This record gives sequence, C-alpha cells and structure tokens, in this order.
Amino acid sequence: MFRIGFGFDVHQLVAGRELWLGGIKLEHSLGLLGHSDADVLIHAICDALLGAANMRDIGYHFPDTAEETDGIDSKILLRKTVDLIAQKGYRVGNIDATVCAERPKLNPHIPAMQQCLAEVMGIDVDAVSIKATTTERLGFTGREEGISAYAVCLIERDA
Repeated sequence: MFRIGFGFDVHQLVAGRELWLGGIKLEHSLGLLGHSDADVLIHAICDALLGAANMRDIGYHFPDTAEETDGIDSKILLRKTVDLIAQKGYRVGNIDATVCAERPKLNPHIPAMQQCLAEVMGIDVDAVSIKATTTERLGFTGREEGISAYAVCLIERDA
C-alpha cells in the first residue's frame, strides 16, 4: 500500500543564529529562528511523512515547549519521524521538496543535502529530490525575512 503526504514549514531569519538547511550548515549572515535548529526543510519533510502515515504533525510529536527538543539537531527529529512511521509499518519511498529563499544560493548545496537526508532516512540518495527557488523578491521570503519549505513524500507499507 502506498500513501502520500504533504508538509510545509517556515522560520524567520535573524542575526546571531546558524543557518541549517537539509541537515547542512550553510554560511550566511542570518540564521533561522526556532526552538530546534529551525531546519525548515527537515521540518517540512517530517510533516509530510507524519501526514502520510496519519500521525498528525511535527509539533504534536516534538513540541516547541519540550525541554528535550530545545536546540535539537533536526536530523534527530527526522530519524525519530522515520522510526515513528515504521512503528505503523511504513517506510519512506521518496521525498520531493522545494526550499524558497532569496539568499544564500542553495543549488551548490543540494547534493550534500540529498546525501545527508538519504543517510538519515536510510534510503537511496536518488529517492531525495530537493529544489530551490525564490519568490522573485516578493513577500516575506523576497524581503529575506524568512525561509519556507514544502515537501511531498510517498511512503510504502512493509510487506
């Protein structure tokens, strides 16, 4: 049996924070604000996976009020999400994600992100598609106030 899921996340860009996207630390003058490392790409993927398995969302499983998730590496949340869907008999089929950001330019970092995320989820790198786009300087993304990410996934029921 196959199921699909959709995820979305957004975080504000601020000074004094590191910028983590797709499990990779990027050099940038601003970072994303959040309870964890605020990796919007991983958070969107987690929501897609949880949604596909009808398991609510990332905030339900890893609330931003929980002390144990304060400052946590989002790769840990992704690994735990894969484990959660496995408890219901599902495994990740593939991921297709888009990150919306004016800067920094993400295309040079996409292969490293794909490799990192594939390793965390225990899937082939070819099953992780990541795209980058801008909003043509429109809206909060265009004004570089934040970064957003969208993800869809396919999960499969184990035999």
